Amino acid sequence: MTDPISDYLTRLRNAIKAGHKVVDVPASNLKKEITKILKEKGYILNYKFEDGVNQQGNIKIALKFHPETGDSAIKKLERISKPGLRKYCNSEDVPRVLNGLGIAIISTSKGVITDKEARDLNVGGEVLCYVY
Repeated sequence: MTDPISDYLTRLRNAIKAGHKVVDVPASNLKKEITKILKEKGYILNYKFEDGVNQQGNIKIALKFHPETGDSAIKKLERISKPGLRKYCNSEDVPRVLNGLGIAIISTSKGVITDKEARDLNVGGEVLCYVY
């Protein structure tokens, strides 16, 4: 696999479309940080890091659905920076997703943060994905 972040987003996308309540994803530090941001912003219900499953561990993610309609909290997950074409932004050009209704997850020198936090800290970095 050449792009673990795309694999992570695809597993989430597929689980949402299939209506699964929980999805397992192989762990890495970057995926853990993205998962924490998704929980913080209310896109997922909960998560749990499991170390004993395999060498790298697992992330168990509980997906969030509307109780009456069954719609997912995540409408779209879009990978922006790819291994063949990296997408960087400086502090002035941090993207806004759906005019502030969605989030852009950015890998910066201050860690993995959202677009709003990047604007507040005045840093740029690699735009990993858009979530809305």
